[in-house]
Order: sequence, then structure tokens, then C-alpha cells
Amino acid sequence: MQKRFSHLDQTWPAGLGRRLGAMIYDALILMAIWMLLGFLAVAMNDGEANTSPFFHSLLFVVTFAFFAFFWMRGGMTLGMQAWRLRVETPEGLSLTLPQCLMRFIAAGISYALLGLGYWWILIDGERRGWSDIASRSRVVVVPKAEKNKG
Repeated sequence: MQKRFSHLDQTWPAGLGRRLGAMIYDALILMAIWMLLGFLAVAMNDGEANTSPFFHSLLFVVTFAFFAFFWMRGGMTLGMQAWRLRVETPEGLSLTLPQCLMRFIAAGISYALLGLGYWWILIDGERRGWSDIASRSRVVVVPKAEKNKG
């Protein structure tokens, strides 16, 4: 079930700098997960580093699951939370699984083409990258939470 986000009128499209910051944070988290999986794979193969297609497929699925879980749950990965970013539909809803898959694939293509899909943010009037356009979503900056006074 999709979550409806509040305070949509207090958000604005995210720029490239914030997005890159969140990507770096998420990349560090993913590297830690991949290392853990690598250690487990070596332990299960009696100390041999076997880079089988199965292991690479596992890394791919785990990476997608990481992003899809956070995008569907609250619209924010851990890196996006640190940079106050949220991915949502234009209607202010969390993404569906097919949208997550499309976003993930488009992001991979963007990376493979030397980040061209992310550089696109600089020329798009709505600050959308290829993954935003392909998944019919947007990345917005959310306002700082108000501190309790008193």
C-alpha cells in the first residue's frame, strides 16, 4: 500500500549536489553490505573467493532490495535521510515496486553512461534525472523538522 506524504507544499525539487551527497552515503552502506555478503560467501566456500554468477546476481538483488525497501516504505534511503531528500510520485505518494524497479534500472543506465542521466538534472526544468523521468517520480528536499520549544 502506498504511503501519502504530508507537507507537499513545503518541498522543492532536489538539486544535483544533494543527490550526489546522498548517493555517496548510500554507496558506503551498500559497500558494507556487499563486504558482509562477500565474507559469508568465502566462509561458505571453505576460504575460496568464488565470484560465481550466482554471487553477482545475489549482490544485484540485495542492492535492488535495499533501495526498493526504503523507497516504498518512506521514500528515503539512509543517505537520503541525512540529506533531507525524499523520492515520491508527483501526487505525493511513495513508490510502487514497478516504479522502484524502473528507477533502479534507469539509475544503472545513468551510471553506465558516465552519469549522463544525473547531469540531466542541470538542464531539466523540474530538476529530474533519467531515473525520475523513467519511474514517473521526483526527488524533493523536505523541510527541517521543527524543534519543540519549551
